[in-house]
Amino acid sequence: MREFRVEIVAVEVPHLGNRCHLVHDGRRAIVVDPPRDTRAVEAAAERAQVEITAVADTHIHNDYVSGALGLARRHGADYLLSAGEQVDFERVGVRDGDVVPVGGLEVEVIATPGHTRHHQSFLVRPQQPGPHDAPGALLSGGSLLQGTVGRTDLVDPRLAADLAGMQWASAQVLAGLDPATRLLPTHGFGSFCASTSTCTRVGEIVTLADQHSANPALILDRETFVSELLAGFGPIPRYYRHMAPLNRAGAGRATPRAARPVTAAQVTDAVLGGSWIIDLRSRSAFADGHLAGSVSVEYGTQFATYVGWLVPWNDDIVVLSDTPDLLDAALRDLADIGIDDVATHVVSPGTAARALTASYRRADWTAFAVESDTADATAHPRVVVDVRQRDEWEAGHLPGAIHLPVQDVEVRADELPDGELWVHCRSGYRAGIASSLLHRHGRAVVHIDDAWERVAELQLPITTTVAA
Repeated sequence: MREFRVEIVAVEVPHLGNRCHLVHDGRRAIVVDPPRDTRAVEAAAERAQVEITAVADTHIHNDYVSGALGLARRHGADYLLSAGEQVDFERVGVRDGDVVPVGGLEVEVIATPGHTRHHQSFLVRPQQPGPHDAPGALLSGGSLLQGTVGRTDLVDPRLAADLAGMQWASAQVLAGLDPATRLLPTHGFGSFCASTSTCTRVGEIVTLADQHSANPALILDRETFVSELLAGFGPIPRYYRHMAPLNRAGAGRATPRAARPVTAAQVTDAVLGGSWIIDLRSRSAFADGHLAGSVSVEYGTQFATYVGWLVPWNDDIVVLSDTPDLLDAALRDLADIGIDDVATHVVSPGTAARALTASYRRADWTAFAVESDTADATAHPRVVVDVRQRDEWEAGHLPGAIHLPVQDVEVRADELPDGELWVHCRSGYRAGIASSLLHRHGRAVVHIDDAWERVAELQLPITTTVAA
């Protein structure tokens, strides 16, 4: 008799801060929580030479457009989703205690409300485990994460406390499983859906046993856990409110609308018309020369998050790049959060010489320290703008600095006092975005493109804020 083992392939989705999982027995597979762009997980299935016969979402996602429905239809697979969810398409509605066969594996559905009201986790194990088999793998979505849990304020902030209590109770249920069970969450690797971020590497084995002494949901009593969880929530990216409606409508089954290449003249018209001109180039290249009125969002793992956060939903977007390949990657990332049909323009050397004439200064913390000693505060007032998040600010900031989180810069720029704005964050990335926004508002800016840790190395004064 053939012995079926649980094989796990974790597929990183770094631009969403998530992981998608392909779990198989060597012949047939289930895919859990795929993004809209499913090419990576389909390639993983092809490499493993397995057939995708089931696709599942642990919940209706708030941070990205799910690719589960489209993936299931392309492969003739069952799409598993909580029977309690109201959606506009056919699916296999599953409930707590259901067991779904996938080849030689079985998938047990476990109700784990908290992150959302109908959240489910999936316990995958061999149908006939051998004497030396591990107990299986728990696909926990946004429930029990590695050292934390999923946020409970995304569905409706008014339900956050009730859902936090459910999240604690769900964690106790999962803690009752075999401690050797592997824990495979979707969130927690940079997604704002997680209460805090985790940094485990792909392939690193984390078990439920590890969580008994490391996860607040399994250490604290219910009341303390709920109180601390609610107090720790950070901001919610603005585009999140649009993701659940798109997923309930099955938007991920449709191919993203193609981008529209535009000419340099049309880009200029877009600026005059109030469109968002997003420049993908490095933040250093942008500071040296950019199109007046454009915004720097350097392409990287957080690109789509900040574009979706800053640009009002359905506003016109033109994306600029000097590298077509970079442009293609950026468009795929935007499509994963439901932003498509954008205009694009590739900046040529000739175009750059004629149009990229706006610029501002970049500096490091050494330059900041030197100029602190020599600056004439009366003649040239300097305003330090800290665009990090609240928890970073409270942990330590420069005395006299103004706290203005990057996502609030566009709407609160006019509140800043007169003077030259020295803008910083933790690494320089968010400060690059904020500097471009402030420069677009007509302010004189200096982008501090340096690591926050350098402040301590230079022995600059730091003060902390005690949370109320």
